[in-house]
Amino acid sequence: MFGTLIDYWFYTGDTTYNDVTSQALLFQVGPDNDFMPPNQTKTEGNDDQGFWAMAAMSAAELNFPDPPADQPQWLALAQAVFNSQAARWDTKTCAGGLRWQIFTFNGGYDYKNSISNGCFFNVAARLARYTGNSTYADWAEKTYDWVASVGLMSPTYQIFDGTDDTQNCTSLNHIQWTYNAGVYLLGAATMYNYTNGSAIWRERVEGILNATEIFFSPTVPNVMYEEACEPTGKCDTDQLSFKAYLARWMAASTKLADFTTDFVMEKLQASAAAAAQQCCGGSNGVTCGLKWTNEGVWDGTYGVGQQMSALEVIASNLISKVPAPVTGITGGTSKGDPSAGTAPTTADGLAPTGVTTGDKAGAGFLTALVLVGVVGGAWWMIA
Repeated sequence: MFGTLIDYWFYTGDTTYNDVTSQALLFQVGPDNDFMPPNQTKTEGNDDQGFWAMAAMSAAELNFPDPPADQPQWLALAQAVFNSQAARWDTKTCAGGLRWQIFTFNGGYDYKNSISNGCFFNVAARLARYTGNSTYADWAEKTYDWVASVGLMSPTYQIFDGTDDTQNCTSLNHIQWTYNAGVYLLGAATMYNYTNGSAIWRERVEGILNATEIFFSPTVPNVMYEEACEPTGKCDTDQLSFKAYLARWMAASTKLADFTTDFVMEKLQASAAAAAQQCCGGSNGVTCGLKWTNEGVWDGTYGVGQQMSALEVIASNLISKVPAPVTGITGGTSKGDPSAGTAPTTADGLAPTGVTTGDKAGAGFLTALVLVGVVGGAWWMIA
């Protein structure tokens, strides 16, 4: 969500939404500055925490305005999440891996899934590149190898949803999602860049990228769709936003592994044009639907996920106009803390404190209004 607004600022230079973006990111840091806030923690998964970390990492890499000195800093927040998740690496089953859920009382605790491990891999790779610390790179390698070893990534680089640790990860859920492909693609491209173009990471980048073909329509060339749920109209709220992440991470990969550019831009240009045509609905005539393959006929759906996906794929076409992500030695200003997030995670003291249902509803409403406004103003990018 707020990663999209950071991207929007980076691509356009428009600072309109910077304050609300910073406010939202900092509101969720929690008392230990590790994105474990009391208002969310009882239901928070490793993937949820990982997405906040990736937004903070983007803020650091893109030189999004730093928080005030008395607030936690973007790089330190990403490091805190990395450290807290490294401590959760679970070798009791499946010889490793992160569980989907953090706490035993949440459904899905027995599921080791690609997105939780993919977020961890992605953050580790990006921290390695930004800081130059090989410990992060070692964890990125370890996570990638584990995902491949249990079959969550196939020999031909398809990435499957997850596996049951009560069966020692011997059975797989073979559903494929756009965001899983995207999170591993950017992580692999970052490792290619970090290793100065190693052959093995190039092979992995190319393999993951080629495997994304499943997410581009067989009938409307090069237009992205959510293959697992979009044709049947059964995408849930989270799944409505998944295309945004694939678009974001495909574009970002071109700055780190430039051999991907031709493949990526052919897809993003066609998808952006189709997404813009789908933003023709509602009483205002510019509400975005989900089905970019509908060739200009609004599909009747609307929501934050649809708006976010359209904004991200349209804005991503400006990737050639912006510089590569910075590092700590190429102009990055964000301050780190390698020991952040090393306090143990427990289930004690997690009751909500001072955050009401109204607070959360108000935040969601504000977010929706911001995204509607941003997408409405983004038409010029592809005009």
